[in-house]
Amino acid sequence: MAKVRVGVAGYGTIGQRLADGVALQGDMELVGVADLAPTLAVQALRERGMPYNLYLAQGGDKRIFAEKGIPVTGTFEELADSVDIMLDASPGGAGAENKKIYEARGVKAVFQGGEHNSVAEVFFHGYANYERGVNKNYLKLTSCNTTGLIRSVDCLDRRYGVEKVVVTIIRRVADPGDYHRGLTNALQIDRAPSHQAVDLMTIMPHINATGILVHTPVTHGHMITVVVSGKSKITKEQALEAFREHPRIRVVSVAEGFLGNASFFKYARDLGNPRGDMYEIGLWEDSIAESGKDLIYAIYIPQESVTIPETMDAVRAACGMQTSGQEGTEKTNQYLHIGSYRQEGSHALWNSYDR
Repeated sequence: MAKVRVGVAGYGTIGQRLADGVALQGDMELVGVADLAPTLAVQALRERGMPYNLYLAQGGDKRIFAEKGIPVTGTFEELADSVDIMLDASPGGAGAENKKIYEARGVKAVFQGGEHNSVAEVFFHGYANYERGVNKNYLKLTSCNTTGLIRSVDCLDRRYGVEKVVVTIIRRVADPGDYHRGLTNALQIDRAPSHQAVDLMTIMPHINATGILVHTPVTHGHMITVVVSGKSKITKEQALEAFREHPRIRVVSVAEGFLGNASFFKYARDLGNPRGDMYEIGLWEDSIAESGKDLIYAIYIPQESVTIPETMDAVRAACGMQTSGQEGTEKTNQYLHIGSYRQEGSHALWNSYDR
C-alpha cells in the first residue's frame, strides 16, 4: 500500500512538530513544509541540513530566503499539487484562505485549533469521535487544552459513563520565546463558560460541561482541574485504573518529583525529547479525590506538542487508513512510541528522530 503523502502549511510552533510527527509515521510520507518568511525555525531547519523540503507560502519573497542561503523547493500551490492531505498550521484565519487552494485541487486538509469550526466538516478528536472523521475532506482539531481534557474525560466516560464536567483551566499566557503578550505579572480571568468546556460538549454532546479559565504569566504548559459527575459514583481506585491504562495519559505523583508544570518540561528535556516535547498529558495521582458522587483530578497539558498525536489520527481518519478509532489511535501511538516506556523501561519516543 502506497504511503499517504502529507504537506504541512506553516512551520511555526505546531508546524515543526507536525512535520516531525509525520516523518515518524511509517505509512506516511512528508512531502514538504511551507512558510512565508525565514523565521528562526526555518533558519534552524537550514542549519540542520534541510531534512524537509521547504515551499514558499503565498506572499513570501524567495529572494529573502536566498539571501540567507535557505533553499526553496517550490511554491505553496506546487506543494498542494503533490500531496493527498495538508496539515494546516498557519496563523488563525489563514487556514480558511488556504482551504480555497485545497478545494481547487481536491486535496484534503486538517486544520488546527486556531481556525473557526466552520472551516471543517468535522470538529475532530482521535479518541472521542474518530469515526466521524473517516473519509471526510476537512477536519479541525480541538485546542491543546480541549485535546488533553477530552482524553481524560473520554477515558472515564467509556468505562464508567460521565454526565457532567466542570473545569478550571490555569492557562499559560504564551509559548516559550513569544513576546507578543508582553511582560506581565498578573492573572487574568475569562468569562465563563470557557471555550474548552463548550468545545468538549461539541465533541461529546451527551455530557454537560462548563468551566472557568485563568491566564497565568508562565510559558511551560497549562494545568486543568476537573470535577466529573459520573452516571454512577466513580471511585478514586476506578479512575486511577482507567487513567493508567490510557496510552496518552502519564500518571505521576508529587513524591516522584512532579511538583508542577516545570517538572514535566524538565523531565521531557532530561529524556532527550527534542524541544522538551511530550505527547502524553500528565495526571497527578495525588490530585484524584472523591467528593460525594463527584470525582476531582488535575492534569498537565504540554501545549506545544499535545495535539500532534490527534493530528496524526486525523490524517488516518480522513484518508481512510484505519476506519476505527481503536485501530487509528493504536497505529499513531506505535509510530510515535507513545506509552513505550511502560513496556521497555525507557522513553523511546524519539529514537527515530531525524531518520
